[in-house]
Amino acid sequence: MQVHISPNMRRITISTTPVFLDPMKMKLGAARYLSYRCLFWTMLLLVFLLPFTFITSAVVTLEGANKCSSIGCFGRKIGPRLMWRRHTAPAVTAHDRYSVLLSSSATSTSAVDLPESIEALVEEAHKKQYDMSTLLVQLKAMVEANEERVRAAKLQEALYRHYASSGVPKGLHCLALKLTVEYSSNARARRDLPSADLAPRLTDPTLHHLVLATDNVLAASVVVTSTVHNAANPEKIVFHVITDKKMYAAMHAWFSLNPLSQAIVEVKGVHQFDWLTRANVPVLEAMETSDDIKWYYHGDHAAGTNISQYSPTILAAYLQARSPKYISIMNHLRIYLPELFPELEKVVFLDDDIVVQKDLSPLWEMDLHGKVNGAVETCHGDDAWVMSKTFRNYFNFSHPIIANTFDPDKCAWAYGMNVFDLRAWRQADITHVYHYWQKQNLQLNLTLWKLGTLPPALIAFDGNVHPITPKWHMLGLGYNTKTDLAATKQAAVIHYNGQAKPWLDIAFPQLRPFWSKYVNYSNEFITQCNILDRP
Repeated sequence: MQVHISPNMRRITISTTPVFLDPMKMKLGAARYLSYRCLFWTMLLLVFLLPFTFITSAVVTLEGANKCSSIGCFGRKIGPRLMWRRHTAPAVTAHDRYSVLLSSSATSTSAVDLPESIEALVEEAHKKQYDMSTLLVQLKAMVEANEERVRAAKLQEALYRHYASSGVPKGLHCLALKLTVEYSSNARARRDLPSADLAPRLTDPTLHHLVLATDNVLAASVVVTSTVHNAANPEKIVFHVITDKKMYAAMHAWFSLNPLSQAIVEVKGVHQFDWLTRANVPVLEAMETSDDIKWYYHGDHAAGTNISQYSPTILAAYLQARSPKYISIMNHLRIYLPELFPELEKVVFLDDDIVVQKDLSPLWEMDLHGKVNGAVETCHGDDAWVMSKTFRNYFNFSHPIIANTFDPDKCAWAYGMNVFDLRAWRQADITHVYHYWQKQNLQLNLTLWKLGTLPPALIAFDGNVHPITPKWHMLGLGYNTKTDLAATKQAAVIHYNGQAKPWLDIAFPQLRPFWSKYVNYSNEFITQCNILDRP
């Protein structure tokens, strides 16, 4: 007896005699068994082959610039892509293209011979039948040449902006001259500021005293006007405006002819302070007599300097650090406030490039907890670009004196709107420390720092700074084009620190109106000097 089981397990045949039908059944089962296997492998092959064929044809259709309308053309196009076509030339892979870009140097191609545009490059490639490597080299050379042109333009822009920010606009120069003439010819322009009956209020410690040191008449008018306009009690405001001898007549004439009701404004020249002599200010004497320092701040800032070695941002910072204002006595006056105003106990010091938008009277009620200086810290805040300054940004930590004395990550703070407790200042002897470090830097040829009066002030006030909330003093309007306008409107004091001062043509248009709204453009002197409210 024989037992036969079908391949699909559906039929079992039992044979008891070895007749001729038994072999026939066995052959039939074997034939059916072979057909099922063939069908299985055929279907499996098609499952993998059909998607491959579809994807390949799609890629050819998308990549091919020449349309194929025949099977032969299609075969010629996909033929080189097939793995078994070993005799065809290898295609340029993505890895090969990157290698060409990384290894090839565009310096071998003269910038003069480079195409002017992508269209010109395509036309040239078609005419000269460039291969892929040659095309990539040409394209890289064009990109590098254009990048160098952009970088050179940005460096030139930084240089021009520096010159524009350092100069005095024609309108401001005209205003100063006309007011000086008015001072000499008009008795009203020379009247006492303040009047004799109000003079005792200049030393009254119960009033709100503000100090402004500037040689810019228009800027001073905006600071004073904006402060008084937004004050809750303008009758308590006493402004002490200090200027240099050259600008004294013009500054005095302006505030004499444009009085502000209720508030008191005093204008004094540095030559009128008996204490402010060379003997008491040795640092300024050294700055005025050193030829090296004079050249550094007043010389040609582009001469002898390889401008191309800098990035545009670094060049702008380098040029700003060489601004002549940093050795001006007007910039150093703030460190002598206790000596200049011996009767006062607390003052608010303001820079001339600020605008006051809120009532500042709470500052005189602020408890500084025994500290000397109430200031906004600049190492943290919503604006990561402006509020990211530490000691590292101002000092040369490659110098051993700096590296061994200070912490590079220590938080910096801002000049421009500061509350000073003059009683605590006198006890801490801040001015003496300031003088000591200024002398050290001068003796070491400005190698400890090169940016004005803030670095020595950071040292002198170290441990005597009380942080105040940033809403009192918003920075960066003179260099940050992305300043938050909503935050600007809410700040008590906005500061145009940087090159783009609001009275210059290079001011940012969207930020200038915050300043210009306090300029009286109908004033006869401003009109005569063609000082306009530029949008």
